[in-house]
Amino acid sequence: MPVYTYKGTNRAGSAVSGEMTATSKADLQNLLKRQQITPSKMSEKGREFNVPTFGGGVDSKELAIFTRQFSVMIDAGLPLVQCLEILAGQQENKTFQKVLINTREMVEGGSTLSAAMKASPKVFDPLYTNMVEAGETGGILDTILQRLSSYIEKNVKLQRAVKSAMVYPIGVLSVASAVIILLLWKVVPVFATLFAGLGVELPLPTRIVIALSNFIGSYFGLLILVAVVGGIFGLKVWYGTPQGRLALDTVILKMPVLGILMRKIAVARFTRTLGTLISSGVPILEGLDITARTAGNAVVERALLKVRKALEEGKSLTEPLKESDVFPGMVTQMIGVGEQTGAMDAMLQKIADFYEEEVDAAVKDLLTALEPIMIVFLGVVVGGVVISMYLPLFTIIGKLSDSH
Repeated sequence: MPVYTYKGTNRAGSAVSGEMTATSKADLQNLLKRQQITPSKMSEKGREFNVPTFGGGVDSKELAIFTRQFSVMIDAGLPLVQCLEILAGQQENKTFQKVLINTREMVEGGSTLSAAMKASPKVFDPLYTNMVEAGETGGILDTILQRLSSYIEKNVKLQRAVKSAMVYPIGVLSVASAVIILLLWKVVPVFATLFAGLGVELPLPTRIVIALSNFIGSYFGLLILVAVVGGIFGLKVWYGTPQGRLALDTVILKMPVLGILMRKIAVARFTRTLGTLISSGVPILEGLDITARTAGNAVVERALLKVRKALEEGKSLTEPLKESDVFPGMVTQMIGVGEQTGAMDAMLQKIADFYEEEVDAAVKDLLTALEPIMIVFLGVVVGGVVISMYLPLFTIIGKLSDSH
């Protein structure tokens, strides 16, 4: 019987590894499941085998389409293995195809669908696999898959809203910066040489622009450029740490316009995720744990983990939500009503629908306000540089006219 080595995480989320004897990889998967271990890598001694995962190779849209097609096939009565075989066969994304083939092989080997999906955690996250597990247990897998596809589609819509709000100003500022640096680096020195040869007295705006041009072209200018790039990289690395992520997410939520938008997005994501999990039969404590990990904001994540802890201590859901000072009063009140009436999942979905509409409206308003501001900014900065270079020429032309 072959010996396998494995790496994975236990129920507490801690990394574990070891060796185990099993008849096949599917048998090993089942043995690990009994020990509540989710494998991330399994290999037979002497012949390495990696559980296929992806790093950015499968996007949310592809996952949503797969989930919806899967739900239709299950609803039509097709066997699970046949569904996975058909979907893997028609999948154009090779990375996703490998994951589906591996999932089908594990199901064929006797593993449950949720356990097989847990072997590819970068494609099927905890929210996805927990909902599938709830669907398998309750015998409503087709319904759960429909809910999942709807959830993923709405999540994609939210992500698109964030990108729409950020791409335009970042794009305009990047183009403006590139144009200004090019003007100061290549165009202004030509004018500076011309003016030096003519010996004319330069007005203040022109002297300022020439001084900036000299600085950009100097060694110090290069140092500052390197420092800016290094600062951005350092900020990104710092954001990867728990402390940095919490600090930056706190600042973002407190910003005047962007903060309000990000708060609405966080509320929409939290209510949609938790509502979908509860309606699918996932216990509320586990649902809060999953929702916290998929919140996308460290402040919201910390608040939800506190809510979970308070709920474990016997408190109601609304009390810790109010104390967190992250969620608007309307949200906590509506959740309180849902808790009292026993319709928590429906209430959470209504809140999510409302806030998703609010996000759409806020993004449109933001883009409408930013457009004229960006145009004025470009006109003032680029136009100011160009005009400052032509001011001495007007003086020279005036002197030549007076001499005639």
